[in-house]
This record gives sequence, C-alpha cells and structure tokens, in this order.
Amino acid sequence: MPELPEVEALREFLDAHLAGRVVQRVLPLAVSVLKTYDPPLTALEGQRAGATARHGKFLAVRIGELHLVIHLARAGWLRWQDALPDRPPRPGKGPLALRVALEGGGGFDLTEAGTRKRLAVYVVRDPQEVPGIARLGPDPLAEGFDRDAFAALLAAERRQIKGVLRDQSVIAGIGNAYSDEILHAAKVSPFKLAASFDEEQVTHLYEAVRRTLREAVERAHGVAAGSLKAEKKSGLRVHGRDGEPCPVCGDTVRSVSFADSSLQYCPTCQTGGKPLADRRLSRLLK
Repeated sequence: MPELPEVEALREFLDAHLAGRVVQRVLPLAVSVLKTYDPPLTALEGQRAGATARHGKFLAVRIGELHLVIHLARAGWLRWQDALPDRPPRPGKGPLALRVALEGGGGFDLTEAGTRKRLAVYVVRDPQEVPGIARLGPDPLAEGFDRDAFAALLAAERRQIKGVLRDQSVIAGIGNAYSDEILHAAKVSPFKLAASFDEEQVTHLYEAVRRTLREAVERAHGVAAGSLKAEKKSGLRVHGRDGEPCPVCGDTVRSVSFADSSLQYCPTCQTGGKPLADRRLSRLLK
C-alpha cells in the first residue's frame, strides 16, 4: 500500500507534470472506483489543473474550482504516460480503473491489481467533504506535530502501539510497512500498549517516527512515479523481510500473521529476544 512517503512523492510528481495542463477527458473504467456523483466527472473536462495536495494517504488535485481526490488503497497506483493509446480503453478489462487524458497528449491512469477493489476517486468542491479526509488525525511531518502532541495521543490509547500508528484517525499517513520500520528503529515491540510508554520512550518513538518518514520522503524525492514501489521496497529494513538477517543486530527477522496482513520485527532489537506469538493468539509466547 502506498503510504505517506510514496504519496508525497506522487504529489510532487503531479505538481511538476500535471499543474497547468487542461483536462480533456476523464474516463472511469471500473464501476467501483467513483464514490461521488455530484459534481460529475465530466465537470473536470476543459478545466485547468492546479496544485496537488496530500492529506495523509489521499491525493487532492485541484482542477478548476473542484478537486479530484484519489485514495490508492492497498493495490492501486498512478501511472503517468506522456502519450496515451489512441484507442479508448474497454471497461472491465484488466487493472485499469480510471484514465485522465490531457489536452496536447498524455495523462495518467489509475490502476488496481487483484480482485479486492478499494481504490477510490471523489470529485468534490472541498477535500474535507471526503469522509476519509475529514476524520484524519495530524500529519506526523507537520511543523505543529511536536513531541508533546504525540505524547498526548499515546496517553489516550489503550491499544497496542502497532495499531495506534496505523490508525488514520490518530496519525495520518502511516501504514503497515512504515509502522514496522518505525517500531524497529525505536526498538519497541509492536504489541506494547501505547499508554504504557514512559517519557523517555515517548521521546524515542517520536524521533523514530519523524526520522523514518523524513528519510523515506528524501529517498523518494525526484523518483519517477513508475519507480516508487521498487524504491520503497529497497529502503525497508524489516518489513517484508521475514527470514532475513536484521541489518542492526543480525538476528532473524520474524513475522506475525493477521487475517489479511502481517507484521515483521526483530526479536533481539524489539522484544528482548522473545519471539511474538501469532497475533491470533493475542499473547507472547511464554
């Protein structure tokens, strides 16, 4: 799933390639992709694109007086093309969900792999009309998100820290991959209760959040949209690396499986050498 660093890189990419261009046509190809009907997609046609904003994992492209809001979900992606095919795409064929064609040629496709279609597109007058944006917590890279604000969020939580970091209504933009990376950098168990952190641990985790995300944003800066997925994977230290050696201590990275996802961690760095039980058991191995 694209997370804050990749979505921020896509925002920069669209600002450089889309801003100032006029939308010629918007073609929805998957019935599930469009989540609004008023204003219609056709209201974007003939309008000039402006700046693109990021709200957590959402992109909001200003087009005329409206906003095209995109959430790529788990398996979605944005593919820029300097020249679009001459033949119009056929609905329901392959991963293509929506195409935006620009005057003068080129544009971008929104695609989604797999059978679980969650990619979402909205046309709104204000991005805050999108429910997912309206409920977002603070952006972890915002200037006003300081250590004390982070501490207040943790103090109000009785959940495990892994789930808190991924909750978009608490902190916007962090998903499964970067929560693993943050907790590894902070040397914290993903099962530790958020409200149990002492002052020093809060500070250490806050610094890990900011540093991990900033470094990922820097790595993604200037990377072409089509290469961002590979760049993200290459920069991960534990997530998706089950069975590989930890780059810090050399212990074997382990995994915990959930119903539809998994987390990765290093026992030596994060859990005092103890392997975590499968999350379905909801406890540590004794």
